[in-house]
Amino acid sequence: MAFEEFSQLSKRRREERAQKYKKKILLAVLCTFISLLCIAIGVFSFLYFTDKQIKSDKNNNVFPPSSKKEHVKTSSKIIEIICEPTDYKKKCEDTLTKVVRTDVSKPSIDPRAIIKATISAAMDEVFKAINMTHKFKFDKPQDKAAFDVCKKLFQDSTEELAQSMKQVEEEAKSNHIKINDLKTWLSAVYSYQETCIDAFDKGNMKNQMKGVLSSTEEYISNSLALVSQIFSAVEKFKGKRNLLATVDSHGFPEWMSHEQRKLIVKYTTNLTPDLTVAKDGSGNYTSINDCLNSLPQNRTKRINIFVKEGIYNEYVTITKKMVNITMFGDGSQKTMISGSKNFVDGVRTFETATFAVLGEGFVGIALGFRNTAGPEKHQAVALRVQADRSIFLNCRMEAYQDTLYAQTHRQFYRGCYITGTIDFIFGDAAAIFQSCLLMVRKPMENQQNIVTAQGRADKHENTGIVLHNCRIFPDKELDPVKEKFKTYLGRPWKEYSRTIIMESTIGEFIAPEGWMPWEGSFALSTLYYVEFNNHGPGADTSKRVKWAGYNNSISRQEAHSYTVTPFLQGSWIRENSNVQVHFGLYN
Repeated sequence: MAFEEFSQLSKRRREERAQKYKKKILLAVLCTFISLLCIAIGVFSFLYFTDKQIKSDKNNNVFPPSSKKEHVKTSSKIIEIICEPTDYKKKCEDTLTKVVRTDVSKPSIDPRAIIKATISAAMDEVFKAINMTHKFKFDKPQDKAAFDVCKKLFQDSTEELAQSMKQVEEEAKSNHIKINDLKTWLSAVYSYQETCIDAFDKGNMKNQMKGVLSSTEEYISNSLALVSQIFSAVEKFKGKRNLLATVDSHGFPEWMSHEQRKLIVKYTTNLTPDLTVAKDGSGNYTSINDCLNSLPQNRTKRINIFVKEGIYNEYVTITKKMVNITMFGDGSQKTMISGSKNFVDGVRTFETATFAVLGEGFVGIALGFRNTAGPEKHQAVALRVQADRSIFLNCRMEAYQDTLYAQTHRQFYRGCYITGTIDFIFGDAAAIFQSCLLMVRKPMENQQNIVTAQGRADKHENTGIVLHNCRIFPDKELDPVKEKFKTYLGRPWKEYSRTIIMESTIGEFIAPEGWMPWEGSFALSTLYYVEFNNHGPGADTSKRVKWAGYNNSISRQEAHSYTVTPFLQGSWIRENSNVQVHFGLYN
């Protein structure tokens, strides 16, 4: 028996040595092709393959392939390795077969070609989905309304995928790929598909739409995974500043214009309006919409719009073409935009917003946004923000359920007052709320309060809600009866929901368990919920939930990754400005 065991052991060791030898040969073949690539691509390939196989190989001899069959085999292995970080590997491998070649005379493992191929595949799937939905028949008005939402989101998806393709093509020669822009746009496109599905009520039409969009989401997920993996390898070699170019020598993100920097530094001091809106007729216009409609179609230069004191009962949309708008008021309780659209009255949540921002680079200062529908009308959004690089300073958001829809892209809120009941800060943006006051209102009987509901549906998205140095308290109506209603910090709207609460003050009315499930065990092991260095009677984590995805003991380094500069790719506001943004951790 002992000799038999020894024989088996020897055989296994021979097999292990043979396997290692095969790996050495494969590595040597790969090195041959890598040496023919340009330095940046070569470094990427080297780092990527090294992490997988080079640990046991110190002598890389070259054994070039001798047959077409071996070329194909090697190419397949390269594609397999590249697709390793993706969740949908078969789709990834099918996509990359066209762009990864290992012919010795024409080697090609260009990261940009890989990214372009995956984005192009995702765009093709969006168009396929659009064509398939043309055959749908909607018998119910609510389904028709939901599809109208989807059509807008399909348009947004195609535009942002095209924008991603254009960036990769234009910057191919400069080696200046803005990885965080790509991740932000792709994350938004993924979120758009989820928002389309969510627009439908439970039932057959929702299931049909989910089936149509499943392939689209898989291709987008692969794009996100490859963007992160490929450029992280190059980043290690070339350094973050050269490749990403996110922050200039003054601490500003490179995308922030000179006018916007001046605005941030000076805040409202000496801010001169280009146009004025006033209900009393003392300005250029009496309504916000009239003012916006007067703007030139192709304007890109920043424009300052002053909205004087008053309650403006109108529904406002800052369209995608209305870029670089600064809108400021007389105060968040003096200049108020008010509406009452709501879900109970038949409006999809996406369409209930009193004020919607889609135009990139929007800055809102000292404005109020309100939805007066009331708690009995359920979902009723005061402010929906889809715009990338948007900033809100000293603003006020008032409603009950779903007050602030931080939908997509990068958003920063400073010194804002946000109030509501159920999921009153929700969405799938990369959003930081700094030094904000979150006031929980009294809900209806038999309801509970939830502060956040973050909607990250794919683990490769760069999104999340960060509450930093905020205060979470009950308002004056809830406070006397707070024992009657449970209040939670958040719940997982989507599978990879991510919410970080750090260095904030939490009132005692927060339930000891802190967080609430969405439904059963959904997302409890895949979410990422963190509490770090908070204070106040509600910050005690000893009785918090025991979910796999919850953590109350992260390191300072990990907590720092969710501060302004790393999470939003740059310091949005100078520390010595009148609006005191904080770049890192407070303590």
